[in-house]
Amino acid sequence: MLIHAFIYFIGAASLLAVLTGMILRIGAMMSECPKNGPAIKTASVTIATGFAAIGAGGIILIVALLAAIPLEPILALLLALGLAALCLGLGFTHAVGTLRLVAVGGPDQTAKA
Repeated sequence: MLIHAFIYFIGAASLLAVLTGMILRIGAMMSECPKNGPAIKTASVTIATGFAAIGAGGIILIVALLAAIPLEPILALLLALGLAALCLGLGFTHAVGTLRLVAVGGPDQTAKA
């Protein structure tokens, strides 16, 4: 069971690192905006840091549950990886949406964009 937890942790942590890097890259591309460029750059670092912290907490919670799932180890591993991918993907979508709000100037500007 320990090897399955290790495989899960490496896979989920890799996904977290890739998505965090993508938030930073999207922020770097959006920071070329003349109007809100500096704010976007600062926001992307802040959003990526929060995403990484919350994502790491979720990964740790799921790996703790991995041992408690009364299924075959490979099935538990696949369920845990799927849950982690789903949660990290939803968090990524929210993070990029928040970054977009910074780019357009706030929630009241979103309806106009």
